[in-house]
Amino acid sequence: MADGARSDHPAVQEQLNRLSLLSPGRDVLGLERISIVMERLGNPHLKLPPVFHVAGTNGKGSTCAFLRAAIEAEGLKAHVYSSPHLVRFNERIRLAGSLIEDEYLAELLARVLDCNEDINPSFFEATTAAAMLAFAETPADACILEVGLGGRLDATNIVPQPVATGIAALGIDHKEFLLSPEEGTPTDPMVRIAWEKAGIAKAGSPLLTQKYRTDMADAISGHAAITGAQHLPRGDVWDAAIYEDQLHYRDDAGKLAVPLPALPGAHQADNAALAIAMLRHQDIVQISESAFRAAMGWAKWPARLQKLSHGPLRDILPEEAELWLDGGHNVNAGEALAAHFSGYADQSIHLIIGMLANKDPAAIIAPLAPKIASTTVVPIAGHTTHSADDFGQATAAVSSVPDVAAALKNVTTRGPETVLVVGSLYLAGTVLLANQQSPD
Repeated sequence: MADGARSDHPAVQEQLNRLSLLSPGRDVLGLERISIVMERLGNPHLKLPPVFHVAGTNGKGSTCAFLRAAIEAEGLKAHVYSSPHLVRFNERIRLAGSLIEDEYLAELLARVLDCNEDINPSFFEATTAAAMLAFAETPADACILEVGLGGRLDATNIVPQPVATGIAALGIDHKEFLLSPEEGTPTDPMVRIAWEKAGIAKAGSPLLTQKYRTDMADAISGHAAITGAQHLPRGDVWDAAIYEDQLHYRDDAGKLAVPLPALPGAHQADNAALAIAMLRHQDIVQISESAFRAAMGWAKWPARLQKLSHGPLRDILPEEAELWLDGGHNVNAGEALAAHFSGYADQSIHLIIGMLANKDPAAIIAPLAPKIASTTVVPIAGHTTHSADDFGQATAAVSSVPDVAAALKNVTTRGPETVLVVGSLYLAGTVLLANQQSPD
């Protein structure tokens, strides 16, 4: 079933069954179908609260989490649209602070699908339409949209006038969609990725971006200029740095010092800084300095360098062991993991990995290689994945088992040090469910 979309609620599952027939065959990027869908639904995308739109290869979800945390710390309410979900489909649509209720979700999906059967929208387009309907019909102070894939042709890009747009870290991913030959597009892969993400730029809206390679930054600036967006790159009108255990941010309006993010990983400071910049370069949703400070501890983003707490899986390991979970699967994710575990002893991490067949295991294995004591390969139900044979000599002591629980039981015989489960958000979802830590 598409994206592992399952529900315990019969009415929701009935609609998810219909959604599953739309994907993957109709997952073709473009705004033509979503435009028709929106029109048939009464154009809900034109009736949203102030929109913050975020793209990026890595970090866009965390940036959205910091945006939400700051807005809620101010005492305001925010809608959030994100993907994919980890355990429950409802995670994709957060209404004014809470996950969408099953009955309303089933109703929305039915409304979208019933009036668009003839054009057969994609899984993501139908889901985006349901979210837009929910956001238009439920009062809130802000709306946060995470791009699903790319930017320029992503269904979320139907929104005409966000109050701010942002681009997080960039890297190579989804090559089959974002790097397909197209006349008039950049030929260098990284420049093409940057150009595609810059497609969320809108006339009159500020576009906040991180620091990138010069040719990538130029592609973004060029796209913004053509669009009429105000491009505000990091290091120019705004910047941030870690100093004396605080995140120091500055822009033309002044300086701000906040605690370092509670989310693990040094890269989260960059994501938090981007969220601060997006909020401070618009004047519709007002956020105080105290709310920014509180947001650093409030922000949550499951399965991204998440240290698991007690539960059925975690308790397989001894009390003193650490069990980490990360859904990363590309080079940027591998580098972030390596940075986080840089202070750990060599050969002290037992890796449990499950990766989709269209992803490169070396992206994760190579940066972590000195730290890996053993590697256990697990399958991901419902997906074609790499087998242990695909890892070759890339890592130490490779074996395979049917699931994560079996892998953890094997690890206990090798010394209770640190265990990292990584390789796919689909795998991460199964781990959270099995450990009874579903996102709420």
